[in-house]
Amino acid sequence: MTHAGYSDRINHALAFAAKHHDQQVRKGTRLPYVTHPANVAIILTRYDRDERTVVAGILHDVVEDCVSEAYTEEMLVRRIGEKFGQDVLSTVLAVTYRRMDDDGVELSGDERRDDYIARLASAGDAARWVCAADKLHNARTVASDVRRTIDPNTVWSRFATGRDGTPRWYRRVYERLREVGFTGEIMGELEGAVETLEALASAPT
Repeated sequence: MTHAGYSDRINHALAFAAKHHDQQVRKGTRLPYVTHPANVAIILTRYDRDERTVVAGILHDVVEDCVSEAYTEEMLVRRIGEKFGQDVLSTVLAVTYRRMDDDGVELSGDERRDDYIARLASAGDAARWVCAADKLHNARTVASDVRRTIDPNTVWSRFATGRDGTPRWYRRVYERLREVGFTGEIMGELEGAVETLEALASAPT
């Protein structure tokens, strides 16, 4: 495996993500949204992932936004696949929350999460790495925000899953990755982040 460092392709992906997320901020904060895919890329690089996986990590929310906006497969190929490679697009799509099922029926929030969990079974190793790095950064960010605030409920209420459901969701993803045989070194760090969230959620207010 060729490990990723700085490259033109990674630089292009970061610029593309920054342009796409230009007006977006992290939920409940003033932080530019692009800090998230940039951190996912750093995590993947820290674990010596290859360039394709790092690029997929940078672009994962660009693709998710496009899926939410009901882009066709042809539009996705033109916007992402032709620029960064079909392999990158396929990796990201494997761990993207789908808006509709295979029959074109719109999925509810709970159904989208169930579908995401189910599809981890058929996701490739690179896609599982992107999933783990994404969840690790998100869980760490939530924990950090909860610790910094006077009223933790203002943080938990940002998420549809709430104070009880948010740590449960991260635990569910972690357990599912284990169940499908993902053994990446990141799993120890992800488990620690999940345990921290669980402890913070169960702490008295």
